[in-house]
Amino acid sequence: MKSARRTLMSVGIFLVIGMQAAVAQVKPEYDVRDITVGRPISIASDAGYANLSCARDKAKLPAWSAWHECAAEPDAVRAIRFEFDRETSREGTIIAGHPVLLTVFIDNKGVVSGLDIETDPNARLYARKKAFLLAAQVRSRYGSEGWTCTEGKAQADEQPVGGVFINETCRKALPERLLTVERNLFRRAGRDVRDFIDRTYVRITRKVQ
Repeated sequence: MKSARRTLMSVGIFLVIGMQAAVAQVKPEYDVRDITVGRPISIASDAGYANLSCARDKAKLPAWSAWHECAAEPDAVRAIRFEFDRETSREGTIIAGHPVLLTVFIDNKGVVSGLDIETDPNARLYARKKAFLLAAQVRSRYGSEGWTCTEGKAQADEQPVGGVFINETCRKALPERLLTVERNLFRRAGRDVRDFIDRTYVRITRKVQ
């Protein structure tokens, strides 16, 4: 009886470990709420979003269905900036605790071809000081493995902040999209102690098959 119990416990442990490993390998279906690169913008709900506008001329849009009203860029995509509705996000346009600026790119077939997420450089100081941390959160969300990262060297006028200098770019390929995550932390020489570069920039683009 004891031997049988040990066997069952061992099987249970292996099942749990296997399930945890499977969960860890699952990639998020959505990139930002219900907006996903490579999927039609028509599947995104109008509820929960606010201040849709054409990136080029800042013309306001009443809904996602009006995406074609924005002028096309040279590569035939429309760039639309948007925010989260405060009725669904009281703190504003926040991702993983960081205030961000969001831009979606839509091709001439109405498919999301790209998405930009950038930490807000005009956020309050306490939030802006942590902006570079969003990069690690994004990499974790899409799986910690498979990233290729490069470190840039400090230029002559770039100095560490609190002894830390960061100029990093990481890339990863998923089955349907490509990820680029940049993070920076430095200060220009001679600037005020509160005047520094601290940012995360994420670009998600549709993979061309």
